[in-house]
Amino acid sequence: MEGTRLNKIERLLQKELSELFRKQTAMMRGTLVTVSTVRVSPDLSVAKAYLSIFPSEKGNEMIKTIEKNKKTLRYDLAQIVRTQLRRIPELMFYIDDSLDYVDNIDKLLKE
Repeated sequence: MEGTRLNKIERLLQKELSELFRKQTAMMRGTLVTVSTVRVSPDLSVAKAYLSIFPSEKGNEMIKTIEKNKKTLRYDLAQIVRTQLRRIPELMFYIDDSLDYVDNIDKLLKE
């Protein structure tokens, strides 16, 4: 039962974080940030969000910007999900480089 609840919370956070990033990156032409996965600890204290950033060259720069604005993002997220969650987890952001990995494998197989 606990797994189902965590999955629902993870999907909720992924959806709302995706929407927040979509609104914020709309002003930055040529950059796309997608939340590929969110993993929440069983005690709901930490949420690890894995971000896929396009173009991947801007990944490290974008993660640094997101880390600087982490408190604002958490506050904005809390305003959106305050009726569904009593406690908002601490957010941690990581680059999801699985698409780059798949692209690299494709290039190697074509050679």
